[in-house]
Amino acid sequence: MTSRRRWLRGGLGTLSLMVLAAVPAVPRAGPVETPAPGARDTCPVCGMFVARYPEWVATVLWQDGHAAHFDGAKDLFKYLLDLRRYEPDRPPEGVRAVAVTEYYGLARIDARDAWYVVGSDVLGPMGHELVPLATRADAEEFLRDHRGRRILRFDEVDRPWLERLDAGRLD
Repeated sequence: MTSRRRWLRGGLGTLSLMVLAAVPAVPRAGPVETPAPGARDTCPVCGMFVARYPEWVATVLWQDGHAAHFDGAKDLFKYLLDLRRYEPDRPPEGVRAVAVTEYYGLARIDARDAWYVVGSDVLGPMGHELVPLATRADAEEFLRDHRGRRILRFDEVDRPWLERLDAGRLD
């Protein structure tokens, strides 16, 4: 890899962490209350009808009540890492809550508290996915049971991980 590519990757990783860090923390006790997607709500990243995949729904809830729904955590992260593209008129500080659907209990939990397994044999609506789990123990169990490759935390998810998942490179 050329030094320019290494610098770009490092710079994008730093920028990714800065964007995710700018998303304000919300209370972390218990499930996160976010509106359910309606039958006509589409994912702003891929355009799929989100309500068709209730076990994968992720949501960004803005201070003004606007909710952006996603058909999986992978598209949620694509959105958060490129807010200027998807929400050019909304600053990151305007985010009130970020929720993902936990794999085992199907509860909506704070995305910042989730443990994400990558590289498993469980596919989401858009293929290889970040599978959200509520606890580290659940993530470790899921990793073993579903041949996962790695457990990530919210701030470890970056564009290179998302690109690897899209390409089916599960290392």
